[in-house]
Amino acid sequence: VIPEASLKMYEKSLERVKVFKFLGIYFDAKLSWAEHINKIVEKCQKVLNIMRCVSGVEWGASFSSLKTIYVALIRSVFDYGSASKNLWESDVEGMVWRDQQPVQGLTKEGEKTSYVLTECLKDSEPHGITLYVELACNGLFGAGNGSMIAAPDPNRKFTLQKAELVVFNRDVRELLTDFEMLVDIVKILEGEQRGFQALFTANEMVNLCDPANPSSFAAAQSLAQKFFAQKNGESQHVVHAMGHCHIDSAWLWPYEETIRKCARSWVTVIRLMEKNPEFVFTCSQAQQFQWVKSWYPNLFSEIKQFVQKGQFIPVGGTWVEMDGNLPSGESMVRQFLHGQNFFKDEFAHYCKEFWLPDTFGYSAQLPQIMKGCGISRFLTQKISWNLVNTFPHNTFFWEGIDGTQVLTHFPPGNSYEMKGKVEDVSLINTVKNNKDKGRANHSGFLFGFGDGGGGPTQLMLDRLQRVRDTDCLPKVQMSSPDVLFSQLESDSSLLCTWVGELFLELHNGTYTTQAKIKLGNRQCEALLHDVEVASCLALCKTDSFKYPACKLQELWRLLLLNQFHDVIPGSCIEMVVEDALKYYDGKPVLLSWVPFVIQVDGTIMMENGLLKAKIDQTGRLMSLLLLQTNRETIFEGCLGNQFTLFDDVPLYWDAWDVMDYHLQTRKPVIEVIEPAKVVRSGTHQGSVSFLLSISGKSTIRQEIVLDACCPYVKFNTQVDWEESHKFLKVEFPVQVRSPNATYEIQFGHLQRPTHRNTSWDWARFEVWGHKWADLSEHGFGVALLNDSKYGYSIHENIMTLSLLRAPKAPDANADMGHHNFTYALMPHTGPFQDALVIQYAYNLNFPLHVFHGVISEPWSAFSVNSPAVILETVKQVPIHEMSVTSSNRFCPLCSAQTLCDLLERPDSIIPVSKTTSGISLTFKPFQIRSLLLIIK
Repeated sequence: VIPEASLKMYEKSLERVKVFKFLGIYFDAKLSWAEHINKIVEKCQKVLNIMRCVSGVEWGASFSSLKTIYVALIRSVFDYGSASKNLWESDVEGMVWRDQQPVQGLTKEGEKTSYVLTECLKDSEPHGITLYVELACNGLFGAGNGSMIAAPDPNRKFTLQKAELVVFNRDVRELLTDFEMLVDIVKILEGEQRGFQALFTANEMVNLCDPANPSSFAAAQSLAQKFFAQKNGESQHVVHAMGHCHIDSAWLWPYEETIRKCARSWVTVIRLMEKNPEFVFTCSQAQQFQWVKSWYPNLFSEIKQFVQKGQFIPVGGTWVEMDGNLPSGESMVRQFLHGQNFFKDEFAHYCKEFWLPDTFGYSAQLPQIMKGCGISRFLTQKISWNLVNTFPHNTFFWEGIDGTQVLTHFPPGNSYEMKGKVEDVSLINTVKNNKDKGRANHSGFLFGFGDGGGGPTQLMLDRLQRVRDTDCLPKVQMSSPDVLFSQLESDSSLLCTWVGELFLELHNGTYTTQAKIKLGNRQCEALLHDVEVASCLALCKTDSFKYPACKLQELWRLLLLNQFHDVIPGSCIEMVVEDALKYYDGKPVLLSWVPFVIQVDGTIMMENGLLKAKIDQTGRLMSLLLLQTNRETIFEGCLGNQFTLFDDVPLYWDAWDVMDYHLQTRKPVIEVIEPAKVVRSGTHQGSVSFLLSISGKSTIRQEIVLDACCPYVKFNTQVDWEESHKFLKVEFPVQVRSPNATYEIQFGHLQRPTHRNTSWDWARFEVWGHKWADLSEHGFGVALLNDSKYGYSIHENIMTLSLLRAPKAPDANADMGHHNFTYALMPHTGPFQDALVIQYAYNLNFPLHVFHGVISEPWSAFSVNSPAVILETVKQVPIHEMSVTSSNRFCPLCSAQTLCDLLERPDSIIPVSKTTSGISLTFKPFQIRSLLLIIK
C-alpha cells in the first residue's frame, strides 16, 4: 500500500510564487487575493473590459473568446537550475501566447494544466516574461450543462480556479508514474507471478522512500527501472502506439471554435515533439490543416518541419472525416480529391491510409473509391459500438460491392483516445480484445484526448516508455500507420474477408435528424453537378466563357465541410446547424408535365396513361394500378401514403439513436383539417392537396402530383413540425413478397433482408439509402424515391420512409419549424434495372434547368448506349482538361482521350479503345471509370 504522504509529495514540492505583475498591478505577498479584488475590477474596467484573472472569477457567453494578460517576475522566486511552471486550472480551454505566438494549449479536461516557463533559468536570461492567455467560453466538450450532449447553456459561467507559478519536481513526478504503472499491473495481472512481482516492487519502493529526504527517491526509481527492464519473449503481441487527437470539425461547438481547438491541440503536440524526438502523431482532415495555415501561419510552418521529420503524420486523405453513409458517390470522390491534393501540395505526398475512426457506418462502395484515390488501407474503430452484434474481426480484408478489397484494421482497444495506461495496452483491452489472434500479431494503439481535441500528454508518453518491452505485457513501440500496415500486409495470408457494408448497429437516427441539412446537401450536390456540366458544355461551345474553377472549389469545399460526421447526420448543436444552412444556397428549377383528375363521392381518381391512382379524403392511396399489366400496387385492405407517428426516446444519444422499441408505439396520422381536393386537372399535370393534423402543434400539407407520361406518383410535402421526441414516417404496404430489398448507395446499390430471422437482420430495423429503395419479386416491383431523405425501413411488404425526428440534445430545437420535401412511388414491371428506376431517381433529384443565351442551337455533348451505365459527372480539371466519370461516345471537340484515376491522374497502362461511333469501355459490376478528354 502506498502511504498517503507519498501521494502528497508532488503537491508539497510546489513552491508558490508570491510576486506577480498583473494588468499593471503589483501583488504583495503580505496581502491576500481578496484585498486586491477592488483594484483589479477597477483596472479591468479601464482595459477593454478584460475580465479579472483571479481564483474564483466567473465569465460567460458560450463560445466567445476572452484574452487575459499577466506578467511573471521569475528571478525573485526560483533557484537557478529549477524547472519553472505556470500552474493553471480552469473549466475552459485556453491558449498560452508568448512573443506573439501560440505556444501551448491549456485544458483541465485534457490534463494540460501547466506551462513550462523555463527548464533551467540562467542569470543571463530575461527574468520577466509576458504571457497572454486566451480563454474560451467553453470546455473541451462545449458549453452544455448537466450532460455532455446537452445544448449549450447561454447562462453558464466559467471559472478560473488557479493561476500560480511553481517549481516542478521531476523526481516526484517520475516516482508517481512508476507507482501508477506498477499498481495497475498488480490489478491487471491479479494472481499471476508477474503481478506479485509488481506488488512487491512497489512495496519495497515505498519502504525506501522518505518524503522528507529527496535523496532517497533515486533508489526507489532504480527498483522500478529494474522491474520494467525485464523483457518479453519474441512471440509477444506488438502494439503500435501513435499519438492522436480526434477533433470534430463541428459538434458541441461551432466551426469557428474548432479552428482554435486545432491550434491549441497541435501547438501542444509540437512542444511534446521538441522534448520527445521519438514521439509520432497522426492527424487527419485537410480542412483543419487549411484552417491552421490561414489563421496560424507560423504554427503551420512548424508543423511542416515535423512532417518532414516523420513525427507529424497527415493521414486520411479526405477533406474532412465525413459521414460514411449519406454523402453521394461523387461527394465521396471529391472528399478524397480535395484532401489528397491538399496533402500533396503542402506535404509532398499522398496519404496511404483512409482514416475514419468515428463515423456511423461505412458504405460498401468505399473500398473502390479508396483504391481509385490511391489508398488501399483503412482504419476505424466505430463498429465496436454495435448495440446488438459483436463484429468478428479486428484485422481483415474489406471487400466492396465491385469486389475491390482493402486491408482494414480496427484497433482492438476499441478507442481512438487511449491514455497509455496498463489496462489500455494489457490483456484486457488490446490483446484480449483482438479477434484475429494467430492471424495478426500487430495492432494499432491511438493515444491522446479526443473529440474535443487535447491530444497526447507527457504523462502518456512516460507511461508508454515504461512498458515498451516488459515481461507479461505486449511490446509497445512508437510507430506510424505505414509501419503498422506494412507489418499487417507482410503477414496477411491468413486474414479473413468481410464482404459488403460495415453497418453500425447504432446511431441510425442520424439518417433522419436535421432534415434541412440533409435537404441542403442533396440539393447542393445536384446543383454543383449541374453547374459543372453546364460550364463544360459552355466551355466547348463558347470561346469567351471562363470556367469558374476557383468558385467551384470554394463551393465544393463548403459542401464537403458540411458532410462532416456530426453535421450532415444532424448530431450537432443548433449553432452548427445555423452555420451549415448558410453554406447551402440555390434551389433547382423543376420543369414537368401532367394529366387528368376527377373527384366522385369524396374519392379522387388520377390517371396519366401509365398509372391510375385512387385517393381518399385523408390523402391516402386506396389503389395504385400499373395500367400496362393491370397490376395493383397497394396491398389488399391497406392504404398507402399512410403517415405514422412514433415515440422516439433513445437511451442516451438523443440526436443519434432510434431504438427498436419505438416500433411498438406506432400511431397513424388521420386527423383531417382540409380534406383532399383537386387542385389541377389538365393536359400536362394533375394534382390533389390536403391538410392533416399531426398534433395540436404540427401539421402536414401535401400535394399529390401525377405528371403526363411519368411512371411515378409524386408527393410534394410541407410539414410544420413542433414536436418533442417524436418520429414521423410514411408507409406504403405493397403487393410484393421478397426476402430482400434493394437500396441505392454511392455509385451502386446493395440488398438487405426484409425479415428479422437473426440478430444481424433485426439490428437493421432502420437502415440508410440514397435516392431510392426497391422491393421486387419476379416480374413486378415497387420503388420508393425521394429528394432529400436517407432513412428507410422495409419489413416484409411494408415500405417505410423516415421523414422527421424531434431530438432535444445536443440541439434543443432540432428540426423544429417548416420543412419541404418530395418523395415518389413507382410501380414497375420486371427488374428495377430494366424499369430504369435508377434513371428516374436521378430525374427526381436532378430536374431540368433552362439556360438562356448560352448556345444558339440544340446540342447534345454525350450519349451512352447502355442503360446499365450512368454518366455521373462532367467537370473541368487543371490544365484545361475535362474528366468524365463513366462511359461516353466520341467527342469531335476532343484531341485525345485517356483513362485516369479518381484523383485525375492519367493511367497510360490501360489503352482507350476508340471506334468510329465513339469510345468503347468495358465495365465490371459497380465499377467506377474516369475518362480524361483533352479539348482541342
